[in-house]
Amino acid sequence: MPLSTAPAAPAPKVLVIDDSPENIHILTETLEPHGYEVFIASRGEQGIKVAQNIHPDVILLDVVMPGKDGFSVCETLKGDERTRDIPIVFVTSRQEIESVLRGFEIGAADYIAKPFRMPEVLARIRTHSDNSRMVRELKERNLQLEAEIAKRRIAESGKRAAEEKLLTLSSQTSTRWGIKGLIGESPEARQIRSDIEKLQSFSNVSVLITGESGTGKELIARALHYGGNRREGAFIPINCAAIPAELTESVFFGHKKGAFTGATADRKGCFETADGGTLFLDEIGDMDLQLQAKLLRVLEDGEVLPVGANQTQRVDVRVVAATNADLQAKIAAGRFRQDLYYRLARYIIKSVPLRQRPEDVPLMTEHFLLTLAGEMGMAPRKITPDAQAMLNAYSFPGNVRELKNIIERALIESGGRPISTEHLYLMPVADTAPIAPMASAAAPAVSLPAAAKSSGPLASGESFNVKEAEEELIRRAMEATGGNVSEAAKRLGMHRSRLYRRLQA
Repeated sequence: MPLSTAPAAPAPKVLVIDDSPENIHILTETLEPHGYEVFIASRGEQGIKVAQNIHPDVILLDVVMPGKDGFSVCETLKGDERTRDIPIVFVTSRQEIESVLRGFEIGAADYIAKPFRMPEVLARIRTHSDNSRMVRELKERNLQLEAEIAKRRIAESGKRAAEEKLLTLSSQTSTRWGIKGLIGESPEARQIRSDIEKLQSFSNVSVLITGESGTGKELIARALHYGGNRREGAFIPINCAAIPAELTESVFFGHKKGAFTGATADRKGCFETADGGTLFLDEIGDMDLQLQAKLLRVLEDGEVLPVGANQTQRVDVRVVAATNADLQAKIAAGRFRQDLYYRLARYIIKSVPLRQRPEDVPLMTEHFLLTLAGEMGMAPRKITPDAQAMLNAYSFPGNVRELKNIIERALIESGGRPISTEHLYLMPVADTAPIAPMASAAAPAVSLPAAAKSSGPLASGESFNVKEAEEELIRRAMEATGGNVSEAAKRLGMHRSRLYRRLQA
């Protein structure tokens, strides 16, 4: 196979502007054998047009010509942006110093005296041709550099804009997930904020967050991250209960290519990904005992060993763990390592159920109405006093997460109107389906077994309207308790929020 070679450079172009056929013939016969491409023009005007079209490397210009003389042609070419850089060599029989000086003054690069001495002609043309090409290549390179610089400036501008946007988003993230994102003025909420503030200067201390599901344990973990000096690092949340047992070690510590079937490439584990930041281990109580031992080793040594690797890797990670389980009971049952517990629980934050801080419900309601409406592209919504009272009376078995879901659905149900009781779907105490708003149409009539022995529509045992019967039962309970909603709800065996809804119907 022949070796590839770079394409040959094009032949240098020489334009001869001269009204003498003899001079044109001599120059053409001399230059072409030496690799020059010769163009000719017998008049000045014609030479100007040819020069503008072909942009030669050198122009040989006669001084004395009919029409435009050489000086006039030179002035025109030097005044044109397209031909200004072409070196012009005067060809003249005049050797008076005034003529030579005038040529240089108007931009000529050199002159050749007649009669020609061909070695001199070739030497001068070669010099100016090479210089012309160097200047042109330099100019082209400068244009390329300018284009590259402009491109890089645009890229840098885009990068700066992206960085500014990232800083803005980071600021928004810190606002959303930082300590300001923890809504509430109850003593319990204030205690959580106080704990977080204490830990801001201790970004290497492991923290264990305890509490029921939905109480905002991840929100507390994020506030710890974004409120400390690790905020520039990554926050990596991992649900320990959701990882398949066969993948846990790879997920946490990573693996090398070929370490096991399906390991087609190296993969970083969550510890490496969180290097310099925070690793949030949710549902830590469900972690496998074998993995607990390896996690303890990483926490003690600060090094991870990817699956299939022979050498450990150093990591700098703060671990924040969370659980809704009783870890002490798990330790007693042999399902959780006591040494790992003490390594994780260097500081414990208790996330309190929403039912134990009811004074925070109105504040959280207002917060979710504002933030969720913004995320859903809606205008801010208000909530009616009755609807807020209904939320205040509810026990929230799903805690803060449930309140958020209730408000989100209410915003959809309201259709732009203020949130009222008919838009709130709460879970009854013993039922599995949410309490839907009462239907306005009358309920179907059914037969009541002979059980109730009292006056009114319940006494006869005949067909009656269910809704009317329910209203009668509620009326009697309210009368018996002197209007105490909570006591009446207990006697009826229903949650007070459900009774409150029936009273508002």
